[in-house]
Parts: sequence; structure tokens; C-alpha cells
Amino acid sequence: MNAALTGLDELATRWEAALERQLPAAVRLRHKLHAAPRLSGDEHDTTARMAEELERVVLFEPVAGAGAVGRVGPIGGHAVAVRAELDALPVTERTGAAFAAANGAMHACGHDVHQAALTALLRASAGLDLPVGLVALLQPREESYPSGALDVLREGVLERHAIAHVIAAHVHPGVPTGAVAVGGGFINAAADEIEVLVEGRGGHGGYPHDGADTVAAIAHIATAIPEVVRRTVAPLNPAVISVGTLSAGDGAANVLPASARLLATMRTTDPADREPLVQAVRTMAERIAEAFGTRATVVRTEGEPVLVNDHALAQGADDWLARLGVDGAETMRSLGADDFSYFSEAVPSLMMFAGVETAGEEPQPALHHPRFLPGDEAVGVVARALLAGYLAAAERVLGIEHHRDGRAHPLSTEPTGAAR
Repeated sequence: MNAALTGLDELATRWEAALERQLPAAVRLRHKLHAAPRLSGDEHDTTARMAEELERVVLFEPVAGAGAVGRVGPIGGHAVAVRAELDALPVTERTGAAFAAANGAMHACGHDVHQAALTALLRASAGLDLPVGLVALLQPREESYPSGALDVLREGVLERHAIAHVIAAHVHPGVPTGAVAVGGGFINAAADEIEVLVEGRGGHGGYPHDGADTVAAIAHIATAIPEVVRRTVAPLNPAVISVGTLSAGDGAANVLPASARLLATMRTTDPADREPLVQAVRTMAERIAEAFGTRATVVRTEGEPVLVNDHALAQGADDWLARLGVDGAETMRSLGADDFSYFSEAVPSLMMFAGVETAGEEPQPALHHPRFLPGDEAVGVVARALLAGYLAAAERVLGIEHHRDGRAHPLSTEPTGAAR
């Protein structure tokens, strides 16, 4: 084992011990953040609270509106960014927790856990000799457009801080509780929106031959969409288009509306499938509308790209997690979307998923559910995932060749039972 790798081992031991000491305060911070959620674009209070908690560790500068960025460790050279999302959702909380939010917003996606975990990681880093710069990225607007991650990129944060890799971890009830799912390759889908507007000639329901029926046209378009996906995208490339809104008319039973509208989300996992699938939907909609004597206009709103994890970072983080005593899990892949994908498109990056559960609930509430409430132990799991991600990225920056058997050499002297 070379000297640089030995130095990282020693750093990890000291950092984990310091992190353990920071977790009680981080849990208390999590409760405060959870009780005071802020919606996308209005996260200034959340940013200010985190900056106050970290005022002795890092100096932040504003970014992307309500966000902030700050760096610790070496000033020059490449750095590793660790990201936490700031925003909550417009959901009325129904968890019954003593620290539940009461303002009509809710951290129903676990961002309060991510914020507290990043705070603990940074506070634990104080006094340590980091070999590579650590950039704390407090990112606004993950849950809505315009994307906060995209704005961070456009403001040149990666270039200004010479960020080589970006690391994140997200809570998820689909992963075994207390475990962390890591894997390379496709993780989350690209997300686009498709709007189909059908225009025709309104009329009387008793005289349909005198009108141009937009209801029939939009209904046929909606039911044809799954067939378009099947005939356009290879079966081994997961893809789906789901219709979320279908509207026509103003409530009258005997009036044929002159227009109808469809709004759908399109999820693809291969970048090469995005444009052909949109074009296939456009062709189908226009032809069906024409067959009904109507006109169809298809508009695509481009969203996040595919989130792709770097394979080498994933392998390194998996090994470091084992040394930190954190159990592994099968790689979590889904057709969900996260604007972290903009970072993974820009530099080799890593998104991990930490398994959580909501106590007393069966079946377990999903992300964005008003009863979703990860236990406080999730703060420590996410913090250790972020630590493992930083260490794996530092290895890449330092050019260390990874030859570690993490299972045989746990950092702790206590048995961990970790099996990755």
C-alpha cells in the first residue's frame, strides 16, 4: 500500500471518529430544517441556517439564486464537490412528528437529511489535513424548473473551483434500511415533458358530422403513445411516456370542444433515444389528428439528461463504505429523475442511495408522500456515504491505483457485519 493511500486510510479513521461526535448536533439540525421547509427558489432561510452552523468551517458565497458554495482544504488544485439539495415540496405534512412542518411545505424527499449530513461532514473535517479541496455545494431548485444544478454549471462553479468530481447521496425507501446502494452506469432517467394540443372545429354533440371532434382525436393519441414507445425504443433500453393531464371541454355534455390538450412525461435511459422518441410521438399525433379532421401541435420541454455514475468512483466508494462499516445493496436504478445528472454529464460523478424507513408505516410511504419520514439514523448513513464518495474521488484526483480489500480491513475495531 503506497504512502498516499495510507494517508487516506488515516484520514478516514480520524474523519469518521469526528463525524460520530458531530451526529447528535446534526440530528438536532435536521429537526430544525425539517420544521422550516422552503419551496424551490425560496431557500434563502435554509442556506442561511446551514451557513450559520458552518461559519467556523467554511465561508460561503451565493450561487444560483438561493444557493451557496464554499471550499475547505487546499486552495489550489482540483477539488471534489459534495452536494445537498435545499428545497422542499408543496406537500402538507401528515407524519405527526414533533418537528413536523406546518407551513404547507414539506421535506417529503429527505433533503433535510442530506443537508444535516453535509453539515456534519464539513464540521467533522475541521482540523483535518485534507489532501484534495472539498467544495460544499448547497443547491437550490432540485424539485422544480429552472434547474438549480444547471444554473450552478452556467455560473462557472465547476471551473472556478477546479471541481473534478461531484458526489451526492439520496435517501430512498426502496433500499434496505441502513445500507447504501452504489453502482456505475445509468442510475436515473432523462426527463422531458411533451404537450400535445389538438385544435378542430367545435360543435353540437347531436350534430358531430358538422364539427371536428378534438376529444376523439386526443383520446386516440393518448392510447397510441405506449405503442409508439414499443416501436421506437429497443426493449432493453428502459423508457416510458406517461400521460399526466388530459383535458377537453368546459363541463358540458352536449358541446364538442374546439381544442383538447395532453401533457405527458417522457423518461429515457439512453441519450440516443430521446430525440427519435419525441419525433415518433410528433408524427403519430399529427397523423391521428389529421385523420379526425383536426390539427395537432407537439411541444417538447427538455428536462434533465440521463444520470450516469462513473464506474471507477462507484467501485472506490463501495470499498470505502465497507471499511466504514456500512452495508451494501443492489444498485438502485429507476426512471425517476434528478438534476444531479447535469453534474454527471459535465464531470465524472457519483450518486448513491441510502436506505431508510418510516417507523410504524406499512407499506412504507414513497418519496414525496405526506407521511414519508426517514429515521434520524439516516443522517449518519448519508454522511458516511458522502465521506466514502469524497475518499473515492480523492483517490482519482491523486492518481492512486485502488487495490483495497475493504472487507478484510475495517476501520473500526468493532465487528460491522458489512457484506457488500
